Amino acid sequence: MPSSWMPQALKAGVGDHAPCDHEYPAKAIAHITADREATAQSPADLVPFANLRSFFTGSGKDRAPHILWDPFTGAFAQFFPATSRSKALFDAAGGTRTNRAGTVVIQIESLFFPHCRVNGEVFARLVDTPCKGWGDLHAWISSWDVPDVWPMGRPTSLSRSTCPADKWRAQGGWYAHAHVPENDHVDPGSWPAFEFQPTGPPLAEHRFEPYPGAAFFQAGHMSPIIEAMHGRLVAEGCDRYTSGARLDVWGAGDVRSYTAWQQKLGFVGSAADGVPGPFSWDRLEVPDVGGIRAEPRSFRDPVGLIVRNP
Repeated sequence: MPSSWMPQALKAGVGDHAPCDHEYPAKAIAHITADREATAQSPADLVPFANLRSFFTGSGKDRAPHILWDPFTGAFAQFFPATSRSKALFDAAGGTRTNRAGTVVIQIESLFFPHCRVNGEVFARLVDTPCKGWGDLHAWISSWDVPDVWPMGRPTSLSRSTCPADKWRAQGGWYAHAHVPENDHVDPGSWPAFEFQPTGPPLAEHRFEPYPGAAFFQAGHMSPIIEAMHGRLVAEGCDRYTSGARLDVWGAGDVRSYTAWQQKLGFVGSAADGVPGPFSWDRLEVPDVGGIRAEPRSFRDPVGLIVRNP
């Protein structure tokens, strides 16, 4: 039995569940948040993931999808279980039951708008982003027997192509918001390709450091894993360090920088305390440092004081 809640997603349930119509085949609906207007001549900064998560659990609860996906960090938040309808589609009374016409009708809002700016780089299309987490998202939706087909064609532009009502009811698979009957939106404009398992010899895979546990991150502890983490935090725009000394020693700069990473993923309050947890650590993708798993040791300066990475 597949999981109603995506294992990689922050659970942010909003209640108000309602069943789907099981006489129709399984579907997934692709959206973008499109929460700002920008152009190639006038790009705009991407809205923080935490803002959209708060919107869908607050004033935007009546428009919440199943999944909010950040393709830049691979973060997810989930507002409805897969077995319930969500509310990201207009659904006219007595119409084609757009939100429910399937054993599941899983709706995904990708945190994106055309010409958004992230860390100084501008992205015109969703497929131009890193699409981090797409493999996890696709695998979870596939576990609900949503076939890897686009009955109305994979979206390639921001244009409207409404699916006939009989085809909508009869054919499962992936649909763009631009395809759904009774709706007038043109998003998402593009969407990443489906990921298939290779049939030949296995390809070399990226190797990342597994989560070492909260106790690993103690002031003064020294490890090449901490230095590798430092590099990833800087690459993700979460550099809150004030010195480049002792990059392999856990200290206050690491706490500040990791807090910035947790906030970027949508954590707030005590959940963004600067101490790595398994979810945020997996999303950071710290490179493997060569199998070193020894207990970290404290670094001391010549007069015996613990040196902390400021």
